Amino acid sequence: MEDFTRYDQKLEFILRTSARIFAEKGYHSTSMRDISRETNVSLAGLYYYCKSKEELLFLIQDNCFGHVLERLEQRLKETTEPVEKLRFVIENHLSFFAANMAEMKVLSHEADSLEGEMREHVSGKKHQYTKLVRRIMSEVQQQQAASNRRSKIDLTVATYALFGMMNWIYNWYDPRGKLSVNDLVDNTTRLFLSGFLDGTDSGEHQFTPKAMRAERLSVWRATQP
Repeated sequence: MEDFTRYDQKLEFILRTSARIFAEKGYHSTSMRDISRETNVSLAGLYYYCKSKEELLFLIQDNCFGHVLERLEQRLKETTEPVEKLRFVIENHLSFFAANMAEMKVLSHEADSLEGEMREHVSGKKHQYTKLVRRIMSEVQQQQAASNRRSKIDLTVATYALFGMMNWIYNWYDPRGKLSVNDLVDNTTRLFLSGFLDGTDSGEHQFTPKAMRAERLSVWRATQP
């Protein structure tokens, strides 16, 4: 059983709260005093858990990319079929970040706020994730090549276009609104794989996820310190 100590609980509470404040105010407009006030942790206490505000940002980004990548790698063990793998990419990314909207906004807005080794470490995970998705899209493209004589879409364009679609949801999507996460995943999958017009009539790429497993999607635990 995982050893989840009081230290871990307190740190995750600080990180979860920091992510919310960074999302609301922006990283550069937030001070350690703001975080101290919101968490009811003294400045001395904050510096006990993290050496700096930059380290807080680093841990938020590192945790998010680590979780979404690990979860995708586990899901991909369930299939060898390229299109199914790509469906898993979309479902994994959207369901994870729909449960972590503040963190998603921080990742999008503060991608260049880290420096030095921290930036290199997070960039390494981002590159690993992007490379994995690009490889899956290459598999899909090769599978479809025999039956599709049209010129291929550039893989770099396709990969970043997909991430652009998925990463934009923090600007408009409300997980508590009428559109469920499953509906979001289904529509995004069909739109990306079939296009806006083809996707309206064809059920070929419709995504119907399996019964949701009991799974903690939030990057942080709900436990309060």
